[in-house]
Amino acid sequence: MAAMIEVDGLYKRFGAIQAVDGVSFTVDKGEVLGFLGPNGAGKSTVMKMITGFLDPDAGTVRVEGFDIQEQPIAAQRLIGYMPEGAPSYHEMTPLGFLKFIAGIRGFSGSEADDRIAVAVDRTQLGSVLYQTIDTLSRGFKRRVGLAQALLHDPDILILDEPTDGLDPNQKHEVRSLIQSMAADKAIVISTHILEEVDAVCSRAMIISHGRIVADGTPDELEARSPRHLGVCVTATRPTCEQLIGDIKALDGVSSAELEDQGLFVKPKEGSEILDSIRVLVRQRGLSVADIQIEKGRLEDVFRDVTLPGGKGDGT
Repeated sequence: MAAMIEVDGLYKRFGAIQAVDGVSFTVDKGEVLGFLGPNGAGKSTVMKMITGFLDPDAGTVRVEGFDIQEQPIAAQRLIGYMPEGAPSYHEMTPLGFLKFIAGIRGFSGSEADDRIAVAVDRTQLGSVLYQTIDTLSRGFKRRVGLAQALLHDPDILILDEPTDGLDPNQKHEVRSLIQSMAADKAIVISTHILEEVDAVCSRAMIISHGRIVADGTPDELEARSPRHLGVCVTATRPTCEQLIGDIKALDGVSSAELEDQGLFVKPKEGSEILDSIRVLVRQRGLSVADIQIEKGRLEDVFRDVTLPGGKGDGT
């Protein structure tokens, strides 16, 4: 079965800037793809080309088999899109704006009312429905943008920074909403918030200088971190200073370093050192808060593939 989104060889230049440089990927039903990258990496430009808001210089996008350039209306009916900044008509109320969007989508009467009610409930906009949008907080404006993207219950959601400007509780609500819809849709989320990947994404893609430099599940990307399978010992500085020499002498230990919250111990390839460290701590009669294996840090991988001189640097 064909992927719900097929992106093949997208290029886009703005003057002297090559914003997108040969991007290709697919997204299947049930996937939540986190699209990551530094500011100016090309994330929003790719999203605009997927949704047909921007034409590529070269390459194609197919949405459930429809070419976004040759069959834009058929393709766009299947997409719910929240652009960067969640733009809207600020003189309207959220209710008025959603009625306007419902009309554009071809809904009227009780069907429009029902769809608006569902979108409002999902995004928890009930308390501000009759305020003008320009008086709303940044977080509520973002929710209005999300509500219009959900209004027609699309197969595909393209969400550019969906939790930007939301407080922690609101972020949790939006992430829970995305998770609840994930099984039946293909969802692409652009974000600079790395914790979002662990929270909602089944797959993560990192773009830098217009190119894809990493693509995999969160676990696969975290496994590329130098901290992957290292052991963290959380303890006071004096305790760690007493332990570090003996830990370095253990079989299978590659290195041990003092950190702000304790010790980080890196194993030699293929070695398991967790039990040996626990035994040593007990033998020494020392008190530690925690000893656990790290799965790796996405931020390490992100820096490695996006900073100049990193593995994703095209120079």
